[in-house]
Amino acid sequence: MFKSVLVANRGEIACRVFRTARRMGLRTIAVYSEADANALHVREADEAVLIGPAAARGSYLDAAKVLAAAKATGAEAIHPGYGFLSENADFAEAVAAAGIVWIGPKPSSIRAMGLKDAAKKLMIEAGVPVTPGYQGEDQSVETLTAEANRIGFPVLIKAVAGGGGKGMRKVDRAEDFAENLASAQREGQSSFGDPRVLIESYITRPRHIEVQVFGDSHGNVVHLHERDCSLQRRHQKVIEEAPAPGMDQPTRDAVTAAAVRAAKAVDYQGAGTIEFIADASDGLKADRIWFMEMNTRLQVEHPVTEAITGVDLVEWQLRVAAGEPIPLAQEDIPMKGWAMEARLYAEDPANGFLPSIGKLDHFVMPGNRYRHPTPQGVRIDAGVVQGGEVSQFYDPMIAKLIVHEDTREAAAAGLAEACGAVEVWPVKTNAGFMVRCLEHPRFVVGDVDTGFIAAEEDDLLRLEISPEALQGAARILRTDEAGAVDVSPSSPWGVYSEILGFRANAQPALQQTVFVGGERRVLVIKETYASHMHTDVSDGAVTYFEAGNAFRVSSLAPAVGAGGAASDGGLRAPMPGKIVAAPAKAGDAVTKGQPVVVLEAMKMEHALTAPFDGVVAEFNVAVGDQVVDGAVLAVVKAAD
Repeated sequence: MFKSVLVANRGEIACRVFRTARRMGLRTIAVYSEADANALHVREADEAVLIGPAAARGSYLDAAKVLAAAKATGAEAIHPGYGFLSENADFAEAVAAAGIVWIGPKPSSIRAMGLKDAAKKLMIEAGVPVTPGYQGEDQSVETLTAEANRIGFPVLIKAVAGGGGKGMRKVDRAEDFAENLASAQREGQSSFGDPRVLIESYITRPRHIEVQVFGDSHGNVVHLHERDCSLQRRHQKVIEEAPAPGMDQPTRDAVTAAAVRAAKAVDYQGAGTIEFIADASDGLKADRIWFMEMNTRLQVEHPVTEAITGVDLVEWQLRVAAGEPIPLAQEDIPMKGWAMEARLYAEDPANGFLPSIGKLDHFVMPGNRYRHPTPQGVRIDAGVVQGGEVSQFYDPMIAKLIVHEDTREAAAAGLAEACGAVEVWPVKTNAGFMVRCLEHPRFVVGDVDTGFIAAEEDDLLRLEISPEALQGAARILRTDEAGAVDVSPSSPWGVYSEILGFRANAQPALQQTVFVGGERRVLVIKETYASHMHTDVSDGAVTYFEAGNAFRVSSLAPAVGAGGAASDGGLRAPMPGKIVAAPAKAGDAVTKGQPVVVLEAMKMEHALTAPFDGVVAEFNVAVGDQVVDGAVLAVVKAAD
C-alpha cells in the first residue's frame, strides 16, 4: 500500500477521501486555488499546495499543475474525486507515466465509456440494452434536426462528453430544437471542451436507476446493488436512495447482471456506475430498462450504497489501486435497510433556483439536534464551515445529508427532519425545498419519476412562514408608542435587551407591523407563542429558521426597487459571470418568458428572460463580457 495520497479536487469530496485516508494511516495532500485558500479541505489535509487562480481552468482543471504538486510533495497516489479531471484519460496516463498510482480505472476504460455515442455502440455489442436514438458522427444542424424529427418529439439532446446534467436539453417541439441544440453545444464546449451531441427519445415517465460496480486488476467485477436517482431538477440529482423503490428481485437481478456485463466489456477496475433509464409507466420491468451511460469514477451519491452495504467505497478504491483484490465476493455483499441522501445546494428556490454566493455567516448542520431514533444517526459530508464562502467559480453543492433506516418510510422521515434542522444565512439553500419533496405524498409512497419536481412545482415551491414564527419575530421587534424596540426580560429573547440597548420595561404594543420578503403583515401580539431558532437581531430585522427555510423578518419597510426585481424591466445579473449568448438585441420585440441574454456562472447557463411582453429598449453587454452581480444587462419596455 502506498503511504500518501493527493486529492486532485476540492470541497466535500476532498474532505470525504481525506477521512478514509487518515483512518488508513496515509499522509493527505490537498491542492487549492486562490479562491480556496481558506477552504475546509485545505485545513483538513496534512499538506496543501496552491496551484493557480480561482477559475478552474487555471487550477483544478490544469493537469500539469496538479501533477507538479504531486511530484513536489512526494505524493505516491492521486485520487481525482469526481468532476474536474476524474474522467480525463490523458491525465490518468500522465499520472501513471510519472510513476504515481492512479486511483481510478484504466485510461482505456475511461475512453471507452467517456463518449456517450461510442459507449452505446460498445454496450450493444456486449448485449446491454440501450435507449433508441442517434449517435452518429454527422453533427450538422441539418442532420441532427432530421434525426430529431425521425425519432419524434419530445427528444433529449445530450453532450457526448457530458455529465451532471450539463449539455443536456429536453425539447418538446420541433420549432424549439435549433435554440436548444445551440445551447447544449455551447455548454458541452464550455464544460467538457467538446460540442458534439447525441439525441435520444425522451421517455415520458422515466426513472433514473444506476448500479454501483467495482472491478480489480485480478479480473473480478462485482456490483453493490442499485440506487434510484429519479428525483431531479433540470437533470441535476437532488435526492438519491438505495435500493430502488418498487424493484422486485428478478428485475434487480437482470439490471445488476447487465451492469456487470457492461463493466467487464471495458475491463473495468475501481469504482464505477452504470446508469440506466427506466420506463416507469407500468412499474419497473427488466425489458423496459435501458443503458444510458457509465460514470468512470466515484459518484456523488455513493454514501447511500455505503450505508446499505457497510462498505467504505473509498477504502476499496485505495486498496484496489494498490493492487489488492476486491475485499468481498459478490454473494458476501449485503443489502440492509434503506438509505437516502439529500444534496444541499447554495441556491434560491424562490428565485428560479439561481445559485447563491457569498459568506456563510451562519452555517449549522443537524448534528446533535437530530432526534430521529436510529443508531446510525445522520451522516453529513460537507465541504464548507461557518465563516467560509460559497464562490461563483465552482459547483453550488456545499454538503450532503445521508440517513440510513430499516424502512423507506423511516428513511424519508429521518432525512426530512435532518434537512429541516439545516440553518444557513445569508447564503440561500434548497434545504426547505428538500423537506417539502421528502414529505410530499407522492414521494412518500414511492411514486417518483424524473418529472416529479416539475409536475409538483407549485406545491414544492409554496413557502409560508408559520404564524408561531411570525409571533416570535413580532415580539422581538415590537415597538412602543415612541417607536422604541422593546424586548421583555421575561421573554426568551431578553438576553438581547442589554446587548442591543433595547428598552426592557416598555409597555408592549397590541399590534406590530413586520415585513417578510417585502410583504407587509400587521399582527396582534400574543403572550404565548412557539419558540423558533434565530441567529441575530440587527437593523430592525430577525432571521428565523423553520423547516430548513430561512426567513428575514423586518420591522422596516423594504427600500423601493430593492432586490433587483424585474418590475421595471431591467434584467440584472443574479451573480458574477460571463455572457455566453444574446438571443435578443436592442429593438427586438419579445414575449414574456423569452430568453434575452444568457449568463454562465457556477458551471451552468442561466437564461434571463423578458418579464413581460415588450421591446428590448437597452442591451448593455456583448457575448464574452464578464459582468458583476447586479449589473443591468438589458432593459425591456412594456408593449403598452
